[in-house]
Amino acid sequence: MCRKVPARRKAAGTLLVAGLLSAAGFAQQNTRSLAVEWRRIGNSSMDLSLASPATGAVDRVWYAAGGQGLLARTAAGRTFHTADFERWREASEDPPASAPAAAVRLPEPSVLVRRAEARPGRLYAAGRFVFASDDGGRTWTNLTGFKGSSIIGEGVRDLAVSPVSEDEIAVANEAGVWRSVDGGRSWSGLNVELPNLTARRLAGLPRGSRGTRILAVVAGGRREVFEWAPGEKQAWRPVRDAGVEAEDALRQALSEVLGTALTAAARNGSFLYAGAADGRIWVSADQGRSWILRDGAGAPVEDFFVDAREPRRALAAFAAREETTAGRVLRTINGGLVWDDLTSNLPAGAVHGITADVGSGAVYAATAAGLFFTAAELAAAAPATEWTRVGGLPEAPVFDVELDGGGNQIFAAVEGAGVFAAAAPHRFLDPRVLNAADYSARAAAPGSLISVLGARVRSARAGDLSFPVLAASDSESQIQVPFEARGPALALALEMAAGRSVLGVPLETVSPAVFVDRDGTPMVLDADSGVLLDAMTPARSHSRIQVLLTGLGRTRPDWPTGLAAPLESPPRVAAEVKAYLDRAPVEVTSAALAPGYIGFYLVELQLPELVNAGPAELYIEAGGRQSNRVRIYLEP
Repeated sequence: MCRKVPARRKAAGTLLVAGLLSAAGFAQQNTRSLAVEWRRIGNSSMDLSLASPATGAVDRVWYAAGGQGLLARTAAGRTFHTADFERWREASEDPPASAPAAAVRLPEPSVLVRRAEARPGRLYAAGRFVFASDDGGRTWTNLTGFKGSSIIGEGVRDLAVSPVSEDEIAVANEAGVWRSVDGGRSWSGLNVELPNLTARRLAGLPRGSRGTRILAVVAGGRREVFEWAPGEKQAWRPVRDAGVEAEDALRQALSEVLGTALTAAARNGSFLYAGAADGRIWVSADQGRSWILRDGAGAPVEDFFVDAREPRRALAAFAAREETTAGRVLRTINGGLVWDDLTSNLPAGAVHGITADVGSGAVYAATAAGLFFTAAELAAAAPATEWTRVGGLPEAPVFDVELDGGGNQIFAAVEGAGVFAAAAPHRFLDPRVLNAADYSARAAAPGSLISVLGARVRSARAGDLSFPVLAASDSESQIQVPFEARGPALALALEMAAGRSVLGVPLETVSPAVFVDRDGTPMVLDADSGVLLDAMTPARSHSRIQVLLTGLGRTRPDWPTGLAAPLESPPRVAAEVKAYLDRAPVEVTSAALAPGYIGFYLVELQLPELVNAGPAELYIEAGGRQSNRVRIYLEP
């Protein structure tokens, strides 16, 4: 067995237990700002089947003085500079005045024409395609056309020629920034790290083998769904999403029923919520047979949040009527009969998205001025409280915000910068006991790793058993369940910086969970090299792979709690372990504690002859209990 195992990570995962503080307590301890440690998911580029990954529209592009780098101004009005044609930083320079050139004739109507100062007679033109001419425009060569389409996308908005080389040009279009250093014979995109991802909604959060999904605006103003799949390394890739399609269909259908174009719609059981551009809100409790109407306030309804368990409780987010006024947040607890204003001290600008954790009363608003939270009881008409800014995100409008199913992780879509995830800030005041592998609601098991999200744990006990604290920070602590633990549940007594608490933790003999990163990338390695497998480094036929898990229970021989497993002959898992790849059984060659680590288990698999390339679903079964499904990539 190969003994190369990655260093222990900060834990991720959840065992759902009762919260500690009410919404009122949360509000009392609220501060005006809170720094949060965010993790970026994916990059800023999308796969649009062009020469390279693309991004959002860019209006202008120009070379710095002396050709030392390139500048670009996005359609959102932000300017960026790159010195190495890879990494971008925000800049304050204004674009120069356009310098059109004359040509004997044009290759297309209404094209931009630029002259190469370093070579008399060399012209470039850009319209639907990019063209070059070496005779002042008498004849032109199409540089980007292929089978009737442009390999760099269409809708060219600007073109610049390097002042030091007639063969180096840059183009700005609806798909980003593109560069050629050989006179247009080949092209590369400069979009992977350009902060210009046009994500407008979070269409889906990581779950099992599925990754994060966004609804983005692409060329021509079209809206498309993209996914950053677990193990992805290059770009957001287009996918079909049934949920987005159903929401679009609902909005269209209700627009026809209500006789106006709707800007937002939501359904929960028999309840329907609909919002219009003038701020009117309709609510139906009987699938649209009758409606309650709230008159508009002049600004579009941007988003709804509807309580999954009690659809009479909902929140609505509104754009701002003017740039100097704040958008609004309204709440109903009675199915639209009365709407309370929760806007309070929100700053000027639209409220684009809204979400809530009903149990703790935490409400999050994605606004033009950033991300904010407050406490707003959804079970009663409690008064509005002040909003707190959630720090740590790039300084840009936030278009959407979502919480995972347990209310433990928060996700934000930031204009240009992309998608970010973090431990939900309200967990600092309402901690949860977490599974350390995958943020799931599965039970703990003897020897497994669990975490406490939102608290620095000093010590932990359950009866006579001491739980070793392996790592602790203000936001999260990791502990190990003793191998001696027995029974259906544990009363876990925690000594924390904020005080003492006792939480109930369900316990099973085995509860397998594959370790995944926050975007769902599983900890699966090539057994010979120790390299982490992903979309760029797939598993191959007849290779051996290793899967890192927790929750496989007791071992033979027994092993002390809190002690790293030995490097030689680590104890083997007592339970029967099986593995499945796309639901077909795969040979398990060994299952033992991970050498040199505490609470980690290492399962080694022998892959068969592989036929199909691409993503596949993998899960582990121990003692009849199945782990989370994870995505791995295969190459025959």
